[in-house]
Amino acid sequence: MADDSFSIDVAAIRERARRKMSQGPVTDGYGRSTEEVIGVLNDVVATEIVCWMRYAQHAISATGINRAQVADEFNEHAHEERHHALRAAERISQLGGDPDFDPETIARRSHTTYATFKDDDLRGMLEENLVAERIVIESYQEIIRWLGDGDVTTRRLMEDILAEEEEHADDLMDLLGN
Repeated sequence: MADDSFSIDVAAIRERARRKMSQGPVTDGYGRSTEEVIGVLNDVVATEIVCWMRYAQHAISATGINRAQVADEFNEHAHEERHHALRAAERISQLGGDPDFDPETIARRSHTTYATFKDDDLRGMLEENLVAERIVIESYQEIIRWLGDGDVTTRRLMEDILAEEEEHADDLMDLLGN
């Protein structure tokens, strides 16, 4: 019968930790290319910034009888999208990269688009944001599958963000009456 007990060589781990301190949290057990993960996360940062800007603009410009309820939801989502961008940027920094907030490339790197509507077109705003949430949900699911066990910390971050994006889609469905 095989021995299922847990055993690690702490002395070897200590030696590697001291020898490779400059690599920060990225250890020999990291199972992805940090450059690829940083690139993917920079696209996530761009996507979240575009979503934040779209929600914020819609919250400010919305008019009509249901404006207060819709604007409150847009403001809440905008705040959360901004927070997602900052969390992804922090992870990029932990991996030894530089978060890319370059305004000239954000729209090109984003998975979603930025669209405006007439101030009284709440339905159009809601539908556009729902489409964006669905794009984000599907692309983040792909990122999570790709990360797998190769970068558990980034995967968990993306899973947390994904859960909030799914809540956003559900909120928008409620406001659309679907």
